[in-house]
Amino acid sequence: MMKERVLVTGASGIVGQALVAALVDGGYSVNALSRQKRQTDLPNVRFYEWDIAAGEIDATCMDGVGSIVHLAGENIAALPWSNKRKRAILTSRTQPIGLIYDVLRKQHGHTVKTVVSASATGYYNHRGDEWMSEDKAPAADFLGQTCVAWEQAVSKGKELGLRTVSLRSGVILSDKGGIYDRFASMIRKGLGIVPGKGTQWMPWIHIDDAVAMYLFALEHQGIRGVYNMAAPGQVTMSTFVHTIANQQDKPLWLPRVPSFLLKAILGQMSEMLLSSTRVSVEKIQNAGFTFAYPEIKGAINALNPRPQA
Repeated sequence: MMKERVLVTGASGIVGQALVAALVDGGYSVNALSRQKRQTDLPNVRFYEWDIAAGEIDATCMDGVGSIVHLAGENIAALPWSNKRKRAILTSRTQPIGLIYDVLRKQHGHTVKTVVSASATGYYNHRGDEWMSEDKAPAADFLGQTCVAWEQAVSKGKELGLRTVSLRSGVILSDKGGIYDRFASMIRKGLGIVPGKGTQWMPWIHIDDAVAMYLFALEHQGIRGVYNMAAPGQVTMSTFVHTIANQQDKPLWLPRVPSFLLKAILGQMSEMLLSSTRVSVEKIQNAGFTFAYPEIKGAINALNPRPQA
């Protein structure tokens, strides 16, 4: 039996592609928003066009939709953080959901009941060894305030009678791109490094668990508000890099890259590698979510399985 239709923004990203595939496998139909018309081999997936900057959207994308997953947003690691880039990072997360809500306000007969959105553990940013639960105050810096604006934009859906959820994601580990892919590639080439002192905590989650948590939030009506999205077994940056190296049987012979050098090269963007954030996931676990990859070794082995002897 076919389940409800889900609208997905950011469907072409690493998480979006995996989520769309999981939704289809789970019996859902998917409407995906894209800046240009796309074709897909997946059954029960339709693409619709929108132009966020111009405030234009194909309103028929809402036809029959029961839930929305908002993943759209500029890649924060793609370019240095100039003031122009910062504005793009912020607006690419807040404007799209605002545009969707504008459409819903005009469609009094719409069937949408739930909105589940990405957010990020950048909400807390640098907090040393302190455990961050969802009720902690946000950081006053760019990442923290971007996440605040992002979550506030999503929560405006409550004015429309919608159940809204924001999942503050740590680093999502995938072999299709992102930080794991970059570090694994460097280590394979003998260029593996540990950024900064290496003692900074890095909240992470395997992409399969990230996708499963989005599905969990969609399917459980008691899930409302904000939840941290990270594995229980969080590790320091040094442990993360050394776990990849050990899995590949590759030595790390290069010295640690000092913080001042990373800041000189990357500017404020170096915060993503140097900030220490340790988040509690008790809230989502108490809600009934179970992690397939709670520890870093198992997650890394799953991303790069050793060949059978």
